[in-house]
Amino acid sequence: MHLEIERKFLVASEEYRHQAFSCSHIRQGYISSGNGRTVRVRIRDDKGFLTIKGPSDRAGLARYEFEKELGIEDAEDLMLICEPGIIDKHRYLVKSPDGRHTFEVDEFHGNNEGLVIAEVELSAEDEAYAKPGFIGKEVTGDRRYYNSHLRRYPFCLWGKDAEGL
Repeated sequence: MHLEIERKFLVASEEYRHQAFSCSHIRQGYISSGNGRTVRVRIRDDKGFLTIKGPSDRAGLARYEFEKELGIEDAEDLMLICEPGIIDKHRYLVKSPDGRHTFEVDEFHGNNEGLVIAEVELSAEDEAYAKPGFIGKEVTGDRRYYNSHLRRYPFCLWGKDAEGL
């Protein structure tokens, strides 16, 4: 079983753009989402992926993840049967200051415009990591920042009361 362990942060500056060693365009939809479980279709540039995720642990740090690459035509066809609300974003990859980890910085578009989130995958929940200077407040475990939640309750609707919790 593959366990995904990650920490999630808001991004405090656009410094990540200058530090990125890669950038790709991602569109993703959800065939099914509920009770913390998701079946997701993702198109990253010219490749397709099907991903199944289980519910997060109490801290929101770890969850089961299974991913399989798909042909682009199959991924495009599956996007047509997804639940309403497609996530559209650019992902920047940035090395940590010590070079041991890669931060994935997602710059959202559409109804989530203005939201920028960084994630780092770890091999253990207590693994040490060095944060780049653009990292802001930690939001690990805050469901509002899960892509499946952003699909249903996009950032543009949150307002000052943070609707959609």
